[in-house]
Amino acid sequence: IMFGNPETTSGGMALKFYASVRLDIRRIQAIKQGSDVIGNRTRITVKKNKVAAPFKVAEFDIMYNEGISTSGDLIDLGVDQDIIDKRGSFYNYGDLRLGQGRENAKVFLQENAELAAEIDARIRSNFGLPFNFALLPDAQAADIEEKGKKSSKASVAASADDDDVAGDSLEDAA
Repeated sequence: IMFGNPETTSGGMALKFYASVRLDIRRIQAIKQGSDVIGNRTRITVKKNKVAAPFKVAEFDIMYNEGISTSGDLIDLGVDQDIIDKRGSFYNYGDLRLGQGRENAKVFLQENAELAAEIDARIRSNFGLPFNFALLPDAQAADIEEKGKKSSKASVAASADDDDVAGDSLEDAA
């Protein structure tokens, strides 16, 4: 092809028109540990979207042994939101040093689930999203979820008592 994009879609032009969402997935760089490649930094661009805004871009790590790296996303979003401080190659959360280099900071967050959950909660609160229990160890997530259920049951019981009191006062008035 002399001009334009040399990439073609198999199946002719029909797929370009028929598809509701088309994504362009590119490997930006290889993530290495020593000489071994352990994952890829990936950029996904929405080329076409009939159900939402097109041309959005997302970047994340796809690790061969775990899939999309949650800790890598926490570091990226934390730096973007000024929750995690990056000075040179060092990543800091408050006074706590997460590590030198992105991969060491990712390992530190994977080993310290409570800290990762705290950073996740701050990021989610900045965006107005609910808390994600998946980052906590199972026992802690169950404790927090149980506390949430107890408090919601207590509030439901309190509102039921309020309704009974209001009902009693209406009966007294009649």
